[in-house]
Amino acid sequence: MLTIGDKFPDFSVTGVVSTDPKTAFQPFDQKSDKGKWKLVFFWPKDFTFVCPTEIAGFGKLKGDFADRDTVIWGASTDSEFVHLAWRQNHADLKNLPFVMLADTNRRLSQALGILDEEAGVAKRATYLVDPEGVIRFVYVTDMSVGRNPQEVLRVLDALQTDELCPCNWQKGEEVIKAA
Repeated sequence: MLTIGDKFPDFSVTGVVSTDPKTAFQPFDQKSDKGKWKLVFFWPKDFTFVCPTEIAGFGKLKGDFADRDTVIWGASTDSEFVHLAWRQNHADLKNLPFVMLADTNRRLSQALGILDEEAGVAKRATYLVDPEGVIRFVYVTDMSVGRNPQEVLRVLDALQTDELCPCNWQKGEEVIKAA
Protein backbone atom coordinates (compact mmCIF):
# COMPACT_ATOMS: atom_id res chain seq x y z
CA MET A 1 0.00 0.00 0.00
CA LEU A 2 1.29 3.46 -0.86
CA THR A 3 1.88 5.58 2.21
CA ILE A 4 3.21 8.86 3.57
CA GLY A 5 5.83 10.41 1.29
CA ASP A 6 4.87 8.35 -1.77
CA LYS A 7 3.75 10.09 -4.95
CA PHE A 8 0.03 9.70 -5.66
CA PRO A 9 -0.17 7.50 -8.78
CA ASP A 10 -1.01 8.66 -12.28
CA PHE A 11 -4.57 7.83 -13.28
CA SER A 12 -7.31 8.69 -15.76
CA VAL A 13 -10.97 8.10 -14.88
CA THR A 14 -14.44 9.48 -15.47
CA GLY A 15 -15.97 11.54 -12.69
CA VAL A 16 -19.60 12.32 -11.98
CA VAL A 17 -20.15 15.96 -11.04
CA SER A 18 -23.96 16.31 -11.09
CA THR A 19 -27.25 14.47 -11.45
CA ASP A 20 -27.88 15.75 -15.00
CA PRO A 21 -26.91 13.05 -17.51
CA LYS A 22 -26.10 15.75 -20.11
CA THR A 23 -23.35 17.34 -17.97
CA ALA A 24 -22.62 14.72 -15.31
CA PHE A 25 -19.53 13.08 -16.80
CA GLN A 26 -16.09 14.70 -16.88
CA PRO A 27 -12.56 13.31 -17.25
CA PHE A 28 -10.24 13.46 -14.23
CA ASP A 29 -6.58 12.60 -13.82
CA GLN A 30 -3.72 13.35 -11.43
CA LYS A 31 -3.31 16.81 -13.04
CA SER A 32 -6.92 17.86 -12.39
CA ASP A 33 -7.16 20.64 -9.80
CA LYS A 34 -3.40 21.16 -10.16
CA GLY A 35 -1.77 23.10 -7.34
CA LYS A 36 -4.43 22.24 -4.77
CA TRP A 37 -4.46 19.91 -1.82
CA LYS A 38 -6.65 16.86 -2.47
CA LEU A 39 -8.76 14.77 -0.16
CA VAL A 40 -9.23 11.47 -2.01
CA PHE A 41 -11.41 8.90 -0.32
CA PHE A 42 -12.58 5.49 -1.49
CA TRP A 43 -15.61 3.47 -0.48
CA PRO A 44 -16.27 -0.19 -1.34
CA LYS A 45 -19.60 -0.05 -3.21
CA ASP A 46 -22.38 2.30 -4.23
CA PHE A 47 -25.93 1.58 -3.03
CA THR A 48 -24.73 0.35 0.36
CA PHE A 49 -25.33 1.50 3.93
CA VAL A 50 -22.17 2.92 5.57
CA CYS A 51 -20.83 4.64 2.44
CA PRO A 52 -23.52 7.32 1.98
CA THR A 53 -23.13 8.44 5.60
CA GLU A 54 -19.44 9.13 4.96
CA ILE A 55 -19.99 10.71 1.56
CA ALA A 56 -22.63 13.05 2.97
CA GLY A 57 -20.34 13.79 5.94
CA PHE A 58 -17.51 14.89 3.66
CA GLY A 59 -20.01 16.84 1.56
CA LYS A 60 -21.13 18.85 4.60
CA LEU A 61 -17.50 19.90 5.15
CA LYS A 62 -16.83 20.86 1.51
CA GLY A 63 -16.71 24.58 2.38
CA ASP A 64 -14.25 23.93 5.21
CA PHE A 65 -11.97 21.95 2.90
CA ALA A 66 -12.30 24.61 0.16
CA ASP A 67 -11.26 27.26 2.72
CA ARG A 68 -8.03 25.25 3.05
CA ASP A 69 -7.47 25.16 -0.73
CA THR A 70 -8.44 21.49 -0.79
CA VAL A 71 -10.68 19.69 -3.29
CA ILE A 72 -12.59 16.52 -2.45
CA TRP A 73 -12.57 13.51 -4.73
CA GLY A 74 -14.69 10.51 -3.73
CA ALA A 75 -14.10 7.21 -5.52
CA SER A 76 -15.16 3.60 -5.83
CA THR A 77 -14.76 0.82 -8.37
CA ASP A 78 -18.36 1.26 -9.52
CA SER A 79 -18.98 2.80 -12.96
CA GLU A 80 -19.87 6.40 -13.63
CA PHE A 81 -23.38 5.21 -14.55
CA VAL A 82 -23.84 3.57 -11.17
CA HIS A 83 -22.52 6.73 -9.47
CA LEU A 84 -25.02 8.83 -11.44
CA ALA A 85 -27.92 6.53 -10.57
CA TRP A 86 -26.95 6.59 -6.88
CA ARG A 87 -26.73 10.39 -6.86
CA GLN A 88 -30.10 10.63 -8.58
CA ASN A 89 -31.79 8.21 -6.17
CA HIS A 90 -30.27 8.89 -2.74
CA ALA A 91 -31.54 12.03 -1.00
CA ASP A 92 -28.22 12.67 0.77
CA LEU A 93 -26.26 12.50 -2.51
CA LYS A 94 -28.44 14.52 -4.92
CA ASN A 95 -26.67 17.82 -4.21
CA LEU A 96 -23.27 16.35 -3.50
CA PRO A 97 -20.71 19.17 -3.86
CA PHE A 98 -17.80 17.09 -5.14
CA VAL A 99 -16.91 14.59 -7.85
CA MET A 100 -17.44 10.84 -7.62
CA LEU A 101 -14.61 9.09 -9.51
CA ALA A 102 -15.24 5.79 -11.29
CA ASP A 103 -12.22 3.50 -10.94
CA THR A 104 -13.90 0.81 -13.03
CA ASN A 105 -10.68 -0.73 -14.32
CA ARG A 106 -9.40 -0.79 -10.72
CA ARG A 107 -6.01 0.57 -11.80
CA LEU A 108 -5.98 3.42 -9.29
CA SER A 109 -7.11 1.21 -6.40
CA GLN A 110 -4.50 -1.35 -7.39
CA ALA A 111 -1.72 1.26 -7.76
CA LEU A 112 -2.55 2.59 -4.28
CA GLY A 113 -2.55 -0.96 -2.88
CA ILE A 114 -6.11 -0.69 -1.55
CA LEU A 115 -7.87 -3.14 -3.85
CA ASP A 116 -9.44 -5.91 -1.81
CA GLU A 117 -8.60 -8.83 -4.10
CA GLU A 118 -11.19 -11.13 -2.53
CA ALA A 119 -14.11 -8.68 -2.83
CA GLY A 120 -12.84 -6.95 -5.99
CA VAL A 121 -13.54 -3.49 -4.54
CA ALA A 122 -11.54 -0.65 -3.04
CA LYS A 123 -10.99 -0.66 0.69
CA ARG A 124 -12.35 2.21 2.78
CA ALA A 125 -9.23 4.38 2.35
CA THR A 126 -8.59 8.12 2.71
CA TYR A 127 -5.66 10.16 1.42
CA LEU A 128 -4.56 13.75 1.86
CA VAL A 129 -2.32 14.70 -1.05
CA ASP A 130 -0.31 17.93 -1.07
CA PRO A 131 -0.15 20.28 -4.09
CA GLU A 132 3.00 18.50 -5.33
CA GLY A 133 1.14 15.17 -5.48
CA VAL A 134 2.79 13.69 -2.38
CA ILE A 135 0.69 11.59 0.01
CA ARG A 136 0.78 13.24 3.44
CA PHE A 137 -1.93 11.24 5.28
CA VAL A 138 -3.44 7.76 4.88
CA TYR A 139 -6.40 6.41 6.83
CA VAL A 140 -7.90 2.96 6.16
CA THR A 141 -10.73 1.40 8.13
CA ASP A 142 -12.43 -1.97 8.11
CA MET A 143 -15.15 -2.29 5.47
CA SER A 144 -17.85 -2.07 8.16
CA VAL A 145 -16.51 1.04 9.95
CA GLY A 146 -17.18 4.56 8.71
CA ARG A 147 -14.66 7.39 8.83
CA ASN A 148 -14.68 10.65 10.75
CA PRO A 149 -14.57 13.53 8.21
CA GLN A 150 -13.88 16.02 11.02
CA GLU A 151 -10.71 14.12 11.92
CA VAL A 152 -9.51 14.29 8.31
CA LEU A 153 -10.10 18.07 8.38
CA ARG A 154 -8.20 18.33 11.69
CA VAL A 155 -5.23 16.45 10.22
CA LEU A 156 -5.28 18.67 7.13
CA ASP A 157 -5.13 21.73 9.39
CA ALA A 158 -2.16 20.23 11.21
CA LEU A 159 -0.34 19.33 7.98
CA GLN A 160 -0.84 22.82 6.62
CA THR A 161 0.87 24.39 9.65
CA ASP A 162 4.20 22.70 8.81
CA GLU A 163 4.72 22.62 12.59
CA LEU A 164 4.77 19.96 15.31
CA CYS A 165 1.16 19.44 16.39
CA PRO A 166 0.38 17.53 19.61
CA CYS A 167 -2.27 14.88 20.10
CA ASN A 168 -5.81 16.20 19.53
CA TRP A 169 -4.44 19.54 18.30
CA GLN A 170 -7.09 21.84 16.83
CA LYS A 171 -6.66 24.75 14.41
CA GLY A 172 -5.74 27.90 16.33
CA GLU A 173 -4.13 26.09 19.26
CA GLU A 174 -0.45 26.33 20.13
CA VAL A 175 1.95 24.09 18.24
CA ILE A 176 5.03 22.51 19.79
CA LYS A 177 8.18 24.60 19.55
CA ALA A 178 11.26 22.40 19.58
CA ALA A 179 14.15 23.95 21.49
